[in-house]
Amino acid sequence: MSDFFSSGWHWFIAAVSVAGLAFCIWLLFTSSKTTHMSDDGTTGHVWDEDLREMNNPLPRWWLGLFVITVVFSAIYLYLYPGLGQAEGSLKWSSEGQHQAEVDAAKAKTAPLYQRLAAMDAKALAADAEAMGIGQRLFLNNCATCHGSDAKGSKGFPNLTDGDWLWGGEFETIKQTITEGRIGQMPPMAAAVGTGEDQRNVAHYVLSLSGSAHDNLRAQLGKEKFAACAACHGSKGDGNTALGAPRLNDKIWLHGWGEQAIMAMIANGKHNQMPAQKATLAPEQIHVLAGYVWSLSNGGKR
Repeated sequence: MSDFFSSGWHWFIAAVSVAGLAFCIWLLFTSSKTTHMSDDGTTGHVWDEDLREMNNPLPRWWLGLFVITVVFSAIYLYLYPGLGQAEGSLKWSSEGQHQAEVDAAKAKTAPLYQRLAAMDAKALAADAEAMGIGQRLFLNNCATCHGSDAKGSKGFPNLTDGDWLWGGEFETIKQTITEGRIGQMPPMAAAVGTGEDQRNVAHYVLSLSGSAHDNLRAQLGKEKFAACAACHGSKGDGNTALGAPRLNDKIWLHGWGEQAIMAMIANGKHNQMPAQKATLAPEQIHVLAGYVWSLSNGGKR
């Protein structure tokens, strides 16, 4: 959007600001003077036969407030940015103030985070203060996708169970939060075969977790499942190195049943968790990872 603006706009804004202030000063002086009045104290203008226009001077308190407003505006424009690109004598900016507040907060909490950074996952999970901080970090940065209770929803993993796409070890969770994750399942229709083949494979996948399925179709789909075994394993155990989910439990991230599995086979799926390293400091990620780890390892919640 900035490509549509040039430095001329900054001069325009400065000119309008100065002109507005000059107009206020002119209005102040002109309004404080009385014009010629008739002997009866009016301007001589009459409406509706008996309505006469008076021209009394403005009250002094009103003029005083007007003067204060004009003087304040001039001082403000001198101290703070308001005239186009002019920085103002104080060199203030909203970005600078925000950064100063962030730096002050970091300096204040540095001793606390230094103590927490030396703790391992179990120690963090047993520390009430660490869990309180971790929970607030989670609610502010993770709850939008995973829910305030961390139980996720369709397409967003449940963090309170023991089922992990990329692994649930403390260091792995830290890496996941820091760098983010990209899960990519390619469309497998060409590798699996026809619509009937895909249906058979779907029933075989259902059979792996003991879900309701057609046994005959499952037997027919077992051979075709070989195209999926490279990522999910021959027994559907999954592969945390690839982020390939387990298929032999009853945890379904993108929906359960024949139609949901067939859609996954035909269309594939792309999932992404954004990296948080630009948002959170390493010591914050350390505490947050401890909180997430505790959710599935019996820690305090």
